[in-house]
Amino acid sequence: MSKITIALETAVATVRANMPAEGQAQTARQRVIVDRAFAQIIKLIAPRIRHFIRQYGLVAHWDDAEQVCAIAVHRGIQAYDPEKAQFTTFVNWQIRGELQSLRFRLMTDQRPSAKKVEAVTVSLDAIGVGEDGEGQSIVASIEDEDALERTESGASDYLARQAMASLTDSYVDHLRNIGVERIRRKAQPKKAPRAEAGARRSVWRAGKAGLDPAELAELEERLEHNRRVVEGRLFETSAFDMSDDDSGVAKERVRQIAKRAAKTMGDLAGADPRFTMMAEYRQAMLAAPAAAH
Repeated sequence: MSKITIALETAVATVRANMPAEGQAQTARQRVIVDRAFAQIIKLIAPRIRHFIRQYGLVAHWDDAEQVCAIAVHRGIQAYDPEKAQFTTFVNWQIRGELQSLRFRLMTDQRPSAKKVEAVTVSLDAIGVGEDGEGQSIVASIEDEDALERTESGASDYLARQAMASLTDSYVDHLRNIGVERIRRKAQPKKAPRAEAGARRSVWRAGKAGLDPAELAELEERLEHNRRVVEGRLFETSAFDMSDDDSGVAKERVRQIAKRAAKTMGDLAGADPRFTMMAEYRQAMLAAPAAAH
């Protein structure tokens, strides 16, 4: 074997040895080794690639031809079996196949239908002149007519989700404040019943001034359930599963929670400047049935 053939076989073996096994991730060191070995392979067969590009008449599309040749080499490495042939022979057919496919795509300009409309195939990497006189690639000059609509729709959806999330947080914080205040009042000492005449003077019943951790935990559990109801039933931003308890009582309880949440969040939206737009929309929706009559 020639020195180039030996060098190619060594570089290909290096690439294959550093490819990760199925289901495993490639390490950074392996990627570096593979990149260097692949660059060495391309350098070794560069004269052959230039020869085939000229042979297939693709000099005018040199960049595209080089790219498909690199793809051919990559596929050749993956499919190569050292026991059946040398890599130099095997990769020749891979390169020829890719160049033939590229030539077939480019030669469509020569069909009568293409000539009739003066169609011309150009490389996507070709540089043209933009409206400002600066160089611009063909890809950059292609206008996506639906891009603005998709961008506006995506931005609208994002803002809506953020608004719903913020309103849900405000609602849960509102319920938490009410619940904590209720627990605090419950924990405050109460006066004992007034004693009968001649009895001892009234005294304050002993009690802890702090909040009961068990009651706080129970409150947070209820708040989390309410959050799931709001997100799943009102805003439909998450799934709400009632498979564990599908009784009519549970369904009615969820309906009542959703109903109270909708009213409370409507009041919160009207009082918070962040949700002014949502409050105005709610008022318009409430006024619509009246206007219809």
